[in-house]
Amino acid sequence: MPETGHPQTQAEKLEPSAGPIVLTVSDLRKSFTSPLGDKVEVLRGIDFSAVGGEMIGVTGASGAGKSTLLQLLGGLEQPDHGSIQLDEFVLTRARDLDLVRFRRRRIGFVFQFHHLLADLTAAENVALPLLIDRVTSKEARFRAQQMLELFGMTDKGQYPPGHLSGGEQQRVAVARALITQPTLILADEPTGNLDNPTGHDLANSMLKYCRTRLALVIVATHNREVAQLCDRILTIQDGRVR
Repeated sequence: MPETGHPQTQAEKLEPSAGPIVLTVSDLRKSFTSPLGDKVEVLRGIDFSAVGGEMIGVTGASGAGKSTLLQLLGGLEQPDHGSIQLDEFVLTRARDLDLVRFRRRRIGFVFQFHHLLADLTAAENVALPLLIDRVTSKEARFRAQQMLELFGMTDKGQYPPGHLSGGEQQRVAVARALITQPTLILADEPTGNLDNPTGHDLANSMLKYCRTRLALVIVATHNREVAQLCDRILTIQDGRVR
């Protein structure tokens, strides 16, 4: 009789499958305890699916749960209930070590506040995720310079973040998020501190990456122009997608 294969473990599902990725979110719930000890239900049953090549906007009032949703999708927080699955990898069932490796290889984070390291140059900030993943210093520097060129920052790589404008710092932060070629990009108000033209250019850069790499980009935003670039909008209201 032929041998039957063993089921894949979560660790064996870290690498992307062929073709566009598929994200499935089912009945996602998350609550927190207020300073007064009250239970605050932020997400009350989020359901949606998405595929690589899509850029999806997440909107809603302040405090609606946009940032919480992105943190759950990125495995930075665990939900109280529900499941998150990217291709064959189930984030909500993963061991801590597998989840760390998955985030490092498959997910890119972009935040409103860029969180660049002040003691490093722009190029060193961009190269950092590769160095953490044990890519050689030479290769990391080369790829970081390529990424800076993509964002029109060719001559800025040697400067520390404090010598760059706010828009330039955010471009460096996006370059750092994309340097590992992630298949899922989670952007939380990435243009919140930028003027409209700069924010629009940044959003267009993420859209271009989304299309060319068949990556999935999910961006929480209050910016109407950024939302208009998205393929569809998920509006969170009363803890659910409306």
